[in-house]
Amino acid sequence: MKKDHKPVVLITGAAGRIGRRLTRRLSDAYRVIGLDLPGSAKGKDMFGCDLTEPGSSDQAIAAVVDDVGRDIASVIHLAAYFDFSGEERPQYDAVNVQGTSNLLAALKQANVEQFVYSGTMLVHAPGAPGERINEDTPLAPGWAYPKSKARTEEVIRQKAKGMNTVFLHLAGLYDDRTAVPTLSHQIARIYERDFKSHVFSGDLKAGQSLIHIDDMLDLFRRVVDRRGDLDGGEVILGGEPDTLGYGVLQDRIGTLIHGEAGWRTVVLPAPVARLGAALEARAEPIVPDALDQGEKPFIRPFMIDMASDHYALDISKAERLLDWVPRHRIESHLPKLVKALKSDPLAWYRDNGITPPPWLEAADARVDDAEALRARHEVEYRRLHRDNIWGAWTNAGLGVWMMTAGPLLGYGGGLAVSNLISGLALFVLGLLSLSWRLVWARFATATIACWIMFAPLVFWTPSGAGYLNGTLVGMLACAFALCLPPPPGVAPVAAQTGPTIPKGWHYSPSDWFQRLPVIMLALVGLLVSRYLAAYQLGTIDAVWEPFFAGTLPDRNGTEQIITSDVSRSWPVPDAGLGGLTYALEILVGAVGSARRWRTMPWLVVLFGLLIVPLGAVSIFFIVIQPIVIGTYSTLALLAALAMVWQIPYSLDELAATYQFLRRRHKVGQPWLRVFFSGDTDEGDDDATKEDFERSPRAILADMLTGGLTFSWTLLVSMAIGVMLMLSPIGLGWDAGGVAATNHIVGALVVTVSVAALAPVVRLARFLNMLMGIVLLFAPLVAGASMTGLAFSVLCGLALIGLSVRRGPVHGSFGTWDRFIR
Repeated sequence: MKKDHKPVVLITGAAGRIGRRLTRRLSDAYRVIGLDLPGSAKGKDMFGCDLTEPGSSDQAIAAVVDDVGRDIASVIHLAAYFDFSGEERPQYDAVNVQGTSNLLAALKQANVEQFVYSGTMLVHAPGAPGERINEDTPLAPGWAYPKSKARTEEVIRQKAKGMNTVFLHLAGLYDDRTAVPTLSHQIARIYERDFKSHVFSGDLKAGQSLIHIDDMLDLFRRVVDRRGDLDGGEVILGGEPDTLGYGVLQDRIGTLIHGEAGWRTVVLPAPVARLGAALEARAEPIVPDALDQGEKPFIRPFMIDMASDHYALDISKAERLLDWVPRHRIESHLPKLVKALKSDPLAWYRDNGITPPPWLEAADARVDDAEALRARHEVEYRRLHRDNIWGAWTNAGLGVWMMTAGPLLGYGGGLAVSNLISGLALFVLGLLSLSWRLVWARFATATIACWIMFAPLVFWTPSGAGYLNGTLVGMLACAFALCLPPPPGVAPVAAQTGPTIPKGWHYSPSDWFQRLPVIMLALVGLLVSRYLAAYQLGTIDAVWEPFFAGTLPDRNGTEQIITSDVSRSWPVPDAGLGGLTYALEILVGAVGSARRWRTMPWLVVLFGLLIVPLGAVSIFFIVIQPIVIGTYSTLALLAALAMVWQIPYSLDELAATYQFLRRRHKVGQPWLRVFFSGDTDEGDDDATKEDFERSPRAILADMLTGGLTFSWTLLVSMAIGVMLMLSPIGLGWDAGGVAATNHIVGALVVTVSVAALAPVVRLARFLNMLMGIVLLFAPLVAGASMTGLAFSVLCGLALIGLSVRRGPVHGSFGTWDRFIR
C-alpha cells in the first residue's frame, strides 16, 4: 500500500550517475522508485531488476506495485547499454531492445500514465554546418548505439499501449568534470599532446550539440510535471541549439590547457585516416597489459566516416511545449572542465573513464601536483630543445649531403641509390625534428643513421670515400638526433624527480667519468675495425702487421685472418660489423645524463648488450681464429683488448638499473613501462652534475678507477692469461690439444679477470679457479709434453690460489653488497 500521497515516478538505471541525480531532482514533489541491477540497487525505494530476464522484470514491478500501489505517474527509462566501439554487440539487443520489451510487459501490472524514453539525437540524419535538425528530420542512425536506440523506440511505439509516450532525443552530456567521450578524449589528446590531437579527417566547422546535466535534469522534470499536457508519441529534441565546430574546440582547449592559441590541426583525407584507425585498432600490444595499453584505441574507423556529421538543434518545440531552454553553454563551461583536469589529472581521467598516460600515473604517485610537474617538465624540455635545435637543422643538411654524396665522391651502384633514399629520409626527419612534440622523429632519424653506417657493408662498396662518408655522416646524424638534450622518451616524473645516485650506492654508475673510458676504448676499436674492414672491402691493398707473418706466402697474419673462410662466412665484412658495434657503443655511451640508470633503463641495457654479450661473441671469434687458421693478428688482439676493458666499466650501471627496476616493480609500477620511459626512485630529488672543473689528473684518476678496484691478484691472473694465450707460439700449434686449450683458457682468464675488476661482479673471479682446474687435467687428456704439462699445471695452481683472495672493495652498491662482501 502507498506510504505517502506523492505521485510515483519510476526510474530505471536509478543507481547510475544520471539516475541518482534525477532522483534527487524529483524527490521534492514525487515518490521516486528506482530499478537497477540487483547488485547496484541498494537503499530505500530501490528494487533489483535485470531487464534482460522477463521473470526478473515481472518480480520487480510486482514488488513496486505491492509497495506503492498500481498508479505510476511516470516511468523514466534510462537503463541502456552503450559503448564506443562501433561494433554491433549482443548487449544492444539484449538490454536496449529486449530489455525495454520486458519492462513494458511487466508494467502491465500497473497503471502507467506516462512513459519517458531517454533517447539520442544521433538517431536523426546529420545536417551540414549552418543547418539545424528538428524532430521531423528523418531517422538515419549511423552506428550501433543509435541504431539500437531507434529499434527500441519502435518497440515502445508498438507495446506501450495505454501510456502517453515521450521520446527525448538528447544531445551529448557534460558537467563540470566529465563530458561525452568524444569531447573528453579530445581534451585528453590535447592535454597529452598526442600526435592524433593535431589531425582530423572531417569538416573542422562540423560539431555536435551538447547538454549540461542540470539542463537535462530540468528537461526531465518539466516533461514529468506537464505529463497531462503532452500528446502521446511526442518527440522532443533536448540540447544546446548552437555548436562549437571541431576546429574551434581545438583552439579553445589548446589555449585553456597549454596557453597556445591556434592549435594546429591538419585535415587528413578520410581514406588515409580510416586506414590508420583500422591498423591501430587491429594492432595487438606486444606484451598485453605490460604497458597498461592493452585496450583498443578510442578512434575507430566508423568515427572517421562520421567526422563531418553536424548536429545543431532546433529546440523550438521544447521551448513551446515545456518552456525549456538550456541555461548552460559548453563554451562557458570548457574552462571548468579544463580546471578540473589540471587540478587533479588522474581523478579527471578516472571520472571520464579514460586510461591515463603512464607518466601521469607515475607522477601522481610521486608528487602532490602532477599537473605542475608536467608543466615544469614541458617548459624545461622546450627550453633544451630550443637551445639544441641546431642539431635538427644539421641533420636536414646532412640529408642533402647524402643525396648528393654518390656523384660528388665518385661512387655509384646500390650504395649511391641507398644514400639518395636515406638522405631524403634524413632531410625530412631532420625538419620534423624541429618540432619538440615529434619525439618519434628523433628515434626515426637515429634508425636511418644506423642504416647509413651499415649500408657500405651491405653493398660491399669498394669506395673508401663511400665507406668513410657512411661512417661519419651516420655517427653525426645519430649523435645529433639522440645525444643532444633533451633526452628523448623520458617520462616527466623521471626527468623532474628522483636521485642521481642509486639507493645504497656511493656514486652514480652512469656519470660521464664512468662512460668516458668506454667511449675512448670503443674509439680505439672503431679505428682498428674500420682499418681492417677497408682491406676486406678492397679499398686498401695491405694491412700493417708487425709481429705475425702468417702461413701464406703473400699475406701476413692479419691479412690471412680477415680474408679467411671464417671471415668470409659472414654476409658482410665481419671487421666492418665490429666497427659498427664500436660506433654504436660510442653513440649509446654519449646519450643521457648521470641519472640514466633510472631515466633510460632501456638505453643502459642496450649499452650492456653491445659490450658484454656482443663483446663476448666478438672475443670468441678472435680467440678461435689462431686455432682454426694457425696465426694471430696484432690489430685483432688490440681490438679484442679494447672490447674486454670496456666490460668492467659497464657492469655497475647494469647492476644499478636492475636494482632500480626491481624496486619499482615491488611498489606496483609496471616494469616494462618503467623500462622504456624511466621513473623516479627512492631518495632525495637532485640533479648532480659531473665536475669537469677539476684538474686533469683528478679527472683522469676518476675515469680510470671509477667503479673499479684494482687487485694485484687479478692483475697477476691477467698476466697468466696473456701467457697462456701466447703459449702456442713457444709450444707450437703442433704440440697437441694443449696449445689450443691454453689459448682458449688464457683468453677466458683475461676476460674474467678484467671483468672482475668491477666490484659488482667480483665473485666472477672464482671462474678463474675453474679454469685452473681445467689446466690441471687437460694436458693429461691431450697428451702434452713434460714442458707443456709443467707449464699448464703451474698456471693452473697459480690461478686457483689467486682466485681465493677477494681484493679491495671500496664503497657500497646497495643490495648488491651481499654478492661482494
